[in-house]
Amino acid sequence: MLKRWLLVAVVVIVLDQLSKAAISNHFVYGESMAVTSFFNLVLAHNTGAAFSFLSDAGGIQRWIFTLIAIVASVWIVWLLRKHQTEKLFSFALAFILGGAIGNLIDRIAYGYVVDFLDFYWGAYHFAAFNVADSAITCGAVLMILDSFKGKKNGTAAS
Repeated sequence: MLKRWLLVAVVVIVLDQLSKAAISNHFVYGESMAVTSFFNLVLAHNTGAAFSFLSDAGGIQRWIFTLIAIVASVWIVWLLRKHQTEKLFSFALAFILGGAIGNLIDRIAYGYVVDFLDFYWGAYHFAAFNVADSAITCGAVLMILDSFKGKKNGTAAS
């Protein structure tokens, strides 16, 4: 069962890295292309964490976020081994693991994470993100949904 969850993570990593390579090969930094009235493709480099948190920290954040991603990935693999028969929980963990490693690859290789999905409403732009970020977010939502599963069955710890 563990191999199945690791395969899900690998698929996320491959999709993330292929999409980032495609954007990086066809756009120059800062270039944007309108796709719809609310969505652009844009090549952005995020040296910080989510929403560019700590992006101006002088470079130390690269190593802090690298260490956090490595520790989190090891912990997630441990959780996957322990809970590999819990399908929804493990699927969520696999998405988070794939996203974490996808962004970790960028941090190690470039010192920043490649972002390219830019959604907006009028003049308000949501922070640009990528496939790895989407996988992490979907994984987190699935974990929340999984946490309600026990309560529905009356088995959740209080």
